[in-house]
Amino acid sequence: MSTSPDLRATATTAEHAVPVPASEPAPGTHTGFGATDLGLILMAVIWGVNYTVVKSGLAVMTPLAFNGARVALAAVVLFAVAALVRDQPWPEKRDVWRLLALGLMGNGIYQLLFIFGMAHTRAGVAALIVAAGPAWIAIISRLLGRERLPFLGWAGIGLQLVGVGCVVGSTSALESGGTVMLGAALIAAGSITWAAFSVLLQPYTKRAHPLHLSAITMASGALLIGLVAIPDLRALDWASLTWKAWGAVVYAGIGALVVAYLLFYRGVRVLGPTRTAMYGNLQPIIALAVAALLLNELPSVWQLIGAAFIMAGLLLSRSVSVRPSTRVSLSR
Repeated sequence: MSTSPDLRATATTAEHAVPVPASEPAPGTHTGFGATDLGLILMAVIWGVNYTVVKSGLAVMTPLAFNGARVALAAVVLFAVAALVRDQPWPEKRDVWRLLALGLMGNGIYQLLFIFGMAHTRAGVAALIVAAGPAWIAIISRLLGRERLPFLGWAGIGLQLVGVGCVVGSTSALESGGTVMLGAALIAAGSITWAAFSVLLQPYTKRAHPLHLSAITMASGALLIGLVAIPDLRALDWASLTWKAWGAVVYAGIGALVVAYLLFYRGVRVLGPTRTAMYGNLQPIIALAVAALLLNELPSVWQLIGAAFIMAGLLLSRSVSVRPSTRVSLSR
């Protein structure tokens, strides 16, 4: 029987919302501000800065070459880290094949939509659209019959979608004759894709270690992206890449997809999913600030209005309890 994903247990990352096992224990005795909280602030900074880093990498590499290099690097490092987990076995072979199939969607198709979206829109725009990812997760979960939300929960989702509408609708005026609207649409499609992946992945989080899940799903995604990116990777003049280009690949691969994930999972174990998610919600604010400082991407009035709607909706959604649906679904 599948479990219902909790909106409060879904943190917005630099590129997507990371599903948290519903069975993770809530913090019992941990109080005050400590090393774990500092780690989660670092996590939010890593994810927030990542948007600007990706934009800098795309300035010297094609989207497919950049994404192929960084996702492959992340997959290798994740498997190395996951191999150190000794207290829980790897998933059964049947689950592994299913996870690989899910990875094609969550870390393959999603990453392609994300990177091409980033190539055609602004870093701040992308960060705000991704911040509303929990709204799509709630909608898809409801369509699959996995949860019921009270009125305030749907009100929060409505605010987030209004905010996304403000951000996407304002992109056409950002650059005359540009393709930022296309980029925003691709980022939004990617956010929906990741939401579906998160919901479908939820049952596996009950019986497998999160690092094992990340490594397996990242592997199939990296394989898909690598196959698609072969022409671009072969045509790339690797010797001409500067240290800044290599730094962007390492940061976007190891920093955003490995280090920040480890900090996130520690936060869930120590502080619980709700408090951890609140730190994750800092990343769009950091992304806007860094993009304005380093890329001269000054947010428009409608972007700021959209950001206010999205953050208000996130806070409202976090304040309500999500209940399992009583409606019978095919996924049960």
